[in-house]
Amino acid sequence: MELSAIYHRMSEQYCYPLDENNLIINIKTGYDVDHVYLIYGDPYDAGIMGGCEKWNGKREEIVYKKRLKEHIWWTTTVNPAYKRCKYYFELHSGDECIYMYEDGFYTEEEMNQEGKTLSQFIMPWMNSADICRTPAWVNDTVWYQIFPERFCNGDKSLDPEGVLPWQSGKVGMHDYYGGDIRGIRDRIPYLKKLGITGIYLNPIFEADSNHKYNTRDYKKVDPHFGTNEDLKALVNEAHDAGIRIMLDAVFNHTGSDHPMWIDVMEKGRESKYADWYMVNEWPVEKGRDTRDGRYYSFAFAEYMPKLNTNNPEVVEYLLDIIRFWIEEFDIDALRFDVGNEISHSFLKAVRYMTSHIKNDFYLLGEIWHDSISWLRGDEYDSVMNYPLTTAIADFWVYKKRGRETFEYDINRCFTMYYSQVNDVLFNLLDSHDTNRLMEKAGGNVDVFWQQLAVLFTMPGSPCIYYGTEVAMEGAHDPDCRRCMPWEEIDSGELNDKIGDMKALIDMRKSLQSCKSRNFHFPDDVPEKRVITYLKLGEKESIRVYLNCEGKDVELETCDHKKVIYSKKWTDNGKGCGTLEKDGILILAVR
Repeated sequence: MELSAIYHRMSEQYCYPLDENNLIINIKTGYDVDHVYLIYGDPYDAGIMGGCEKWNGKREEIVYKKRLKEHIWWTTTVNPAYKRCKYYFELHSGDECIYMYEDGFYTEEEMNQEGKTLSQFIMPWMNSADICRTPAWVNDTVWYQIFPERFCNGDKSLDPEGVLPWQSGKVGMHDYYGGDIRGIRDRIPYLKKLGITGIYLNPIFEADSNHKYNTRDYKKVDPHFGTNEDLKALVNEAHDAGIRIMLDAVFNHTGSDHPMWIDVMEKGRESKYADWYMVNEWPVEKGRDTRDGRYYSFAFAEYMPKLNTNNPEVVEYLLDIIRFWIEEFDIDALRFDVGNEISHSFLKAVRYMTSHIKNDFYLLGEIWHDSISWLRGDEYDSVMNYPLTTAIADFWVYKKRGRETFEYDINRCFTMYYSQVNDVLFNLLDSHDTNRLMEKAGGNVDVFWQQLAVLFTMPGSPCIYYGTEVAMEGAHDPDCRRCMPWEEIDSGELNDKIGDMKALIDMRKSLQSCKSRNFHFPDDVPEKRVITYLKLGEKESIRVYLNCEGKDVELETCDHKKVIYSKKWTDNGKGCGTLEKDGILILAVR
């Protein structure tokens, strides 16, 4: 048995309470392990001072597993009657049997050696206050990300100097087109009809840029977007339409024209804000960027000096801003820009405060990598699931890979965190920080829809970037921030694409199985680049087929299965049919 491939610890995503009654236990092994058993029970079953050798637990086989590239992920759920659990593992590989304890591996003879004290794993107590809880509404939400300056110009009197005519082609890094809050309000009926139930707004507070990530005033809506009253009206109208609002919290840094930074520049060490930023050399001098280390900034950008979120005064300042946003505008969520550089102590304070103001408030971190350190229940609820973005895209990037690689990559994304976190992960395929999905799909609109079909059938909470519903094109920033093509939309020219997106959204909202975290990958099609996976729901289940083979394939489908969604699928009415190249078939399974 390959012992070095086996891993478990009583922490993080390997052992955690799902709720007050259920404890999830996971273990990772190599592919040589055939069977895994969990032996578990209460730590005091043998008495308070009883020798560990007298302790006997209940033995159950772990049957549910996921395949990773080099490991198998075994998972089970137990119900400790007294909120405590002591346990160890019994592992089989052919005729070989080994036991795993906290301090290592033992044969049965070694385990029963006279005088040996065994160190079982122990979950000491499932404290209610320590259980990771995420807002239930998020799993039912379909998000729509809006870059305000390019979404819709609703009030031309607010246009900045030098504004350009609204158009649907390429844009420049510093262009202004006049998008504003009035324009977003005007399009709420459009979003509601599309099926959107959550809007994620890129920054809207005062800043001297078109992207607004260099904040000057956190409590004042940028005048080119409107007023605080306009934002309040937007939230109210969105709520009336059944749409929640998430703002962008840019707390890693301010703009260089923020009054506090100006004070630091003018007064140097004598400024009362000297320790509010991360200055390394005095006096603070201007330069081309901050690679010389004179002060820290976002991505070496001189105009975005980094806030010191370790400073209690900064923490209180930012908490006051969040409190103001919730109480003044009644927002439902925050997305934290550069969410992995903000201090953990600040985020814990944010979590504590927001949970007491609005107990179902959603905290989302912009983190592009493994984020377990932020997702233990006392900081973020979720992160932007860029690993899933990559996992989905990679199968189409590497055209010679078999579907098992898609399975490995998807399973990795949903074994990184707690199950309750998986329910609210912010899943996306493109954003203002990436090239658009149509470019990622190589301009192939069928591949574009295939990847969206995956997005809308994964656990978590799907988000579409404005314009994705009409297959907007665009390379990396600034090209991914083109103007929304309202003229073509309003004329009906793009109705077919909007209809396709609406169908996927309707499917997501109507079928619990689309949202379910329970899925597996049956190897039921001979062609190796036909993706197939089964989503198990409480009331129904669905089976998804994606033909990436490069040719048409024949699929055998039971005639009692109902077609939920399809593109490029021909049913012969006899329990089988043809799924064309780059086609999609989603069936309801009774």
